[in-house]
Amino acid sequence: MQVFVRIVDTASFSRAAEMLRLPKATVSTSIQALESHLGVKLLNRTTRRVHVTPDGAAYYARCVRILAEIDETESALGGAQSAPRGKLRVDVGAAFGRRMLIPALPEFFRRYPDLRLDLGCSDRPVDLIEEGIDCVVRGGPFIEQTLVARQVGAVQIVFCATPGYLAERGVPTHPRELENHRFVNYFARRWGNFLSWNFNRDGERIELALDGIIAVDDSEAYLEAGLAGLGVFAMATFMVDDALADGRLTRLLADWQTDPVPIYVMYPQHRHLSAKVRVFAEWVGDLVQRYTHRAQH
Repeated sequence: MQVFVRIVDTASFSRAAEMLRLPKATVSTSIQALESHLGVKLLNRTTRRVHVTPDGAAYYARCVRILAEIDETESALGGAQSAPRGKLRVDVGAAFGRRMLIPALPEFFRRYPDLRLDLGCSDRPVDLIEEGIDCVVRGGPFIEQTLVARQVGAVQIVFCATPGYLAERGVPTHPRELENHRFVNYFARRWGNFLSWNFNRDGERIELALDGIIAVDDSEAYLEAGLAGLGVFAMATFMVDDALADGRLTRLLADWQTDPVPIYVMYPQHRHLSAKVRVFAEWVGDLVQRYTHRAQH
């Protein structure tokens, strides 16, 4: 069943064999034996792609549920829900992974010593099914309708610039003055466009779409562009705390607040929320909330 589900997910015998770390011949033999046992054709193979038959599609839906129940049952044995085991494949945003999640991982493994983590850190769009990823952690607007999203927290955004840039261009005292400044933009390919920024103070709300002289699609590169003095930029506080503390950056418009950016753990709709994903999501939420609490005090 596991082999069959992975082949359907990836539409490839070779890719399924690679992800399961099995010889391709073993994967083919397993499917032949399964079809012989069931007495039906599950898959049609062409030179380019694997297609699931109507019987195969019905069997696939049942397999997904059965395997999820097996995973949940095995995780519950011997240690209840607090001791999940096995491998968890996760992809997180580059900055979030490097600056918040990875430094806290020793605590995670002390809490869940039987888990093994395959961790990708990138801002690129990922195909969870094709790449065999259990869940992703992303910040920003949720638009991926093929995924289930659980909001686990939110981070505050602040506007910053280098002292050198401000000495040259002046310090803005009102959000609309940003329209006269150079701006560094960030874009995520999964959004398809730039975000507009909002500013809130004493019941007043201002929304601006700020045109930048440069736009980058990687959060670490975005921070470096700001530190290079290219202009004003907006970034999550956990990314700029150190630079604000040591004077490399100056916070702007501190008496205005922006809407917090939600953090989501997302997984495929047809996948059961396994114990491994559940404890990871809860731990990430706790991590974000602890950071937010420290930042506020």
